[in-house]
Amino acid sequence: MTFQDHIRRSLRTRVMLLVLVTTVSALLLSGAGLVIYDLRSYERQWTNDMVATAEIVARASAPALAFNDRRTASGDLSVLRTRSRILGAALYTRDGELFATYQQPGMKIPFPDHPEPNGYSVAGDQMVVFRRVVENNEPIGTVYLRTLYRPYDRLRDYLTIIVGVMVASFAAAALFSGWLQSAVTRPILEVARVARDVREKRDYSLRAPKSTEDEIGELVDAFNEMLAEAGRRAEAMREADRRKDEFLATLAHELRNPLAPIRNALEILRLTKDDPERSRVAREMMERQLVQMVRLVDDLLDVSRITTGKLAVRKAVVDLQGIVRDAIETVRPFIEARRHVLDVRMDDEVIRVEADRTRLGQVFSNLLNNAAKYTHPGGRIELSVSREGSAAVVRVKDNGIGLAPESLGAIFEMFVQVDRSLERSQAGLGVGLTLARRLVELHEGDLQVASEGTGKGSQFTVRLPLALGNLAKDPAAAAEAATHPTSRRVLIADDNEDFAASLADLLSANGHDVRVVHDGQQALEVAPAFEPQVAFLDIGMPKVHGYELARRLRALPQTTRCVLVAVTGWGQEDDRRRARDAGFDRHLVKPVDPRQVAAIVEGY
Repeated sequence: MTFQDHIRRSLRTRVMLLVLVTTVSALLLSGAGLVIYDLRSYERQWTNDMVATAEIVARASAPALAFNDRRTASGDLSVLRTRSRILGAALYTRDGELFATYQQPGMKIPFPDHPEPNGYSVAGDQMVVFRRVVENNEPIGTVYLRTLYRPYDRLRDYLTIIVGVMVASFAAAALFSGWLQSAVTRPILEVARVARDVREKRDYSLRAPKSTEDEIGELVDAFNEMLAEAGRRAEAMREADRRKDEFLATLAHELRNPLAPIRNALEILRLTKDDPERSRVAREMMERQLVQMVRLVDDLLDVSRITTGKLAVRKAVVDLQGIVRDAIETVRPFIEARRHVLDVRMDDEVIRVEADRTRLGQVFSNLLNNAAKYTHPGGRIELSVSREGSAAVVRVKDNGIGLAPESLGAIFEMFVQVDRSLERSQAGLGVGLTLARRLVELHEGDLQVASEGTGKGSQFTVRLPLALGNLAKDPAAAAEAATHPTSRRVLIADDNEDFAASLADLLSANGHDVRVVHDGQQALEVAPAFEPQVAFLDIGMPKVHGYELARRLRALPQTTRCVLVAVTGWGQEDDRRRARDAGFDRHLVKPVDPRQVAAIVEGY
């Protein structure tokens, strides 16, 4: 490992370097500041001293200059021999003539030919000062001084002191960094060691030791709490992965189950086309299995809506008993196929709740379906609907396989299977109860489960707040009261040729005039002349997709009032919003209900 790698990887080395670099930087900056300050002070002090000396010489030599006494002037200058750093001096007359001079013994000083204005200058290691000699406010001459100016001696002294201080500081910093390593870096290094062990061993039970109660101690506590949370999440992810694997296996099983009889029924229809009774039985079997597949797909879509928080309900004041009766009729074929006895008890008085009829019916269908599924053939299912105080209560009780105590808390979790044995005759995706509870909560209600144990049956209880006000109009009754259908012009645009052809056959059988195209460009070419009243458009078509096709049809005068229906496999709320924004009137998710298609066409 190179030195650079060691520095990058070792926190201890970086802490020591931090202390040393900080110390050196502080010393260098402070030393540089002191040196600069002292050099400037030295220059100012020496300049003031020389200017003052020149002023004294000027005053002392003024009489000699006034009386032109060169001898006295020389004597006045010779007094400067007591100042060893003054190399030479001179007096100039008013006219700038050299009047008297002084030089230290053994020195040969070049004197300027003419004096300069008041001031000083530095050249090398010497300083030159000029000062006017004034008598009665009249200049009568000039004093010239040349002196040694050596600030480097002081600089050398300062640097010697700074080096000594830095050596002592290095020693103190080394001691301080050792303490830092013990008090700061060691706990952090322990955290790093534990993190490395967790990464390598995947053991989230490890913990970093805590040695202080300061911020580092808080860091250790936070790290240990993070490990605990990571351990909990890792366990949850393992459990989720296990459930996902079970879910995918169950999904494959559940999808293959209805596909097998559908395939057999198709072969029966081919072989027995002249036997109406066997053909009828085959068609009914196909219809039952198709309903089961649609239910599975709907459950999958609802899983997505649950996980993304987009599951929504549209409430109205509805008859609770009516919703329960519809749910019973939905599940009755399955209950009868299992040879169960269904005991239904309902209050005679209408119980009103504010609910989404379809979604609440889905709850009760799921509960009844579960009861039938997990009860051995020939079992008993009890359903009761009553008013208890300010709540409506629906109970579904069975004498089926029951629930172990440890399963009661997990039964409403996503993808949980009550019966995991291979011998189970019925299965599911493990989302029905999760969806049911979420739907009940969206209705401001509560769904609970109780069981005396395995093999002793179970009971699900739904509580919903009662509602006031008039009942909303029953959509089923409204559909029943619809007028007899009349012929409509219908355009179908879908690149799935089998779907488009089968939908066209259904509509044609009801007397409608149908045109079929298989891409958006063909639809734009056919629509102006055909002038459809209703158009069923796929979204993911070649050439021109469904959203763009809808916008263009809305812009054509021949189709501006056409009822546009999106028929697609995409059924999320964002897909519905995009369809509305593009100009669609309705949004149907494949596989579509033929009755729903007929109601849209007939309602034009």
